[in-house]
Amino acid sequence: MRIAVMGAGAMGGYFGACLARGGEAVALVARGEHLRAIQAGGLRVRSINGDFTVAAAATEDPRRVPELIGPVDLVLFCVKAYDTEVAAEAIRPLLGPETAVLTLQNGVVNVETLGRLLGAERVLGGLVYGFAVIAEPGAIAHTQGGRIVFGELDGHESARARRFLEAGRRAGFPVELSPGIRRALWEKYLMICALSGMTALTRRPIGEIRACPESRRLYRMILEELAAIAKAEGVGLADDIVDAGMAAADRLNADSYSSLYHDLTRGRRLELEALQGYAVRLGARHGIPTPALFAVYAALRPAALADPRGA
Repeated sequence: MRIAVMGAGAMGGYFGACLARGGEAVALVARGEHLRAIQAGGLRVRSINGDFTVAAAATEDPRRVPELIGPVDLVLFCVKAYDTEVAAEAIRPLLGPETAVLTLQNGVVNVETLGRLLGAERVLGGLVYGFAVIAEPGAIAHTQGGRIVFGELDGHESARARRFLEAGRRAGFPVELSPGIRRALWEKYLMICALSGMTALTRRPIGEIRACPESRRLYRMILEELAAIAKAEGVGLADDIVDAGMAAADRLNADSYSSLYHDLTRGRRLELEALQGYAVRLGARHGIPTPALFAVYAALRPAALADPRGA
């Protein structure tokens, strides 16, 4: 496949590197020092599954991607949620009649946004279970997990989805084609809202959060509120989704943080509005109290507002 990775940061870069190593034609869209390091020496991956380097094509300008790899079959859309609209406009020159866009972003609202901007027929939903960070320009540290779950929004098994499934298998990372991707997105949304909110708010890793009775209870309250919102939204989550979310938190490496924590502590823009903010607004729309979510959102909102680019 010819795959453009829009947002070749931590997870986007990791999967892009794996796909390139597996034989796909990959172009990485990145920026700044990270881009220049990739162009100079390839993209280096330090992974729990083994270290490797790939010399994938890389550019800052999405319009150059067809020059680098030819007509694009699929865009792996990995930008931060707050960049969704700008990045969607930027990839328009890549979109041929059959080009698909697979979003691997945090949250549940991005699928809707991309569908509105680019056409719902182009969009596949997806999510990632795993942790990676940019260790230094041109180098990604992959520390945990690394599984993609994805699928067509209407649940059917398309030829394009099967092609990416096979590409992922060749690349060597766990990949699952789901007939119920909306439900899967919401299952991940519960986990990421609780994990990101609590690690950012406390500035502590999940091991310390789950070991403290009070913070563990707040973590569970966030899951409970989100489960109620999902039910109001008509998402058919399992009855034990809250218990499952707590069990998932207990399985994480004790030193795990979230990307929201890393962005907060490094002075970067926050995905707060697409995560906790979106949940608070949905709760208000449905008349569902969200005191735990609101507390996390309100406590982190000043940091988001302090960024001159906006929350």
